[in-house]
Amino acid sequence: MSEKIVVVALGHRALGTTLPEQKIATQAAAKAVADLVEDGAKVVISHSNGPQIGMIHTAMNEFGKAHPDYTFAPMSVCSAMSQGYIGYDLQNAIRTEFIKRGIYKPVATVLTQTVIDPYDDAFADPEKIIGRVLTEEEAEAEEEKGNFVTKLPDGGYRRIVAAPKPQKIVEIETVRALLNADQVVIAAGGGGIPVLEQGINLHGASAIIEKDLAAGLLAEELNADTLLILTSVENVSLNLGKADEQKLGSISAADAKKYIEENQFASGSMLPKIEAGISFIEKGEGRAAVITDMAHAKEGYEEKAGTIIR
Repeated sequence: MSEKIVVVALGHRALGTTLPEQKIATQAAAKAVADLVEDGAKVVISHSNGPQIGMIHTAMNEFGKAHPDYTFAPMSVCSAMSQGYIGYDLQNAIRTEFIKRGIYKPVATVLTQTVIDPYDDAFADPEKIIGRVLTEEEAEAEEEKGNFVTKLPDGGYRRIVAAPKPQKIVEIETVRALLNADQVVIAAGGGGIPVLEQGINLHGASAIIEKDLAAGLLAEELNADTLLILTSVENVSLNLGKADEQKLGSISAADAKKYIEENQFASGSMLPKIEAGISFIEKGEGRAAVITDMAHAKEGYEEKAGTIIR
């Protein structure tokens, strides 16, 4: 059996959107992880947190409005909360699946911070929508606090935050130590808690890090062999939804860059997955980035399914 390191990036569909859905969804994710471990892989898992962080952010801020003695929760704190409760369900589901199969391997969640650049252009052009629909009065109050809001086509407003690129993962040595101890590690959930370096201190930032780019950075810093991005489709497609739609199998980084220039991939959806894959394989020898769905996770890892960038 191989001893390859694989970083698995779970999309939001692998986690559901509510607490009961998440409990069920993580069972499927656990089966996919167990398949990889049985195939001889050393596994690190990253995951989305879009619905979860939105729920936490809304709940905490509504609570703050109802109870003036409590402060509002910043995005960095909401990100930390989402990592904790997603990791709790995910690691327990994986543990249970391991025991069923006679796999005796510890699973741990690492609360992970990701450093971002305070001068990232994304701060001038925020794009990630969060929280509930706001009234005009509430939107004005957010802007007075220095936050950004956007008007919705069907009325109302919502807050938007920046999506800066991840620069480095603070707890990477902790992740590496656990991996070297033959443990399965859950890290950089939701892209990691966004932080800014200020001297020796780390300060939470009002941002959301693109989770696929963070997963790619995690794979790069661990010198992984495979970046396995699990999404809602078995293969990436060109001309998506058109009569001449073409599913992609194995492609080169040069091919992928050409397709990006042709605007084949949607921003905030497939584009960051392709970008993460390109960056990962170009920074090391013999690497592969695979994009596929949960049902084909093992086949994707074995490069028998999905879209493979080499």
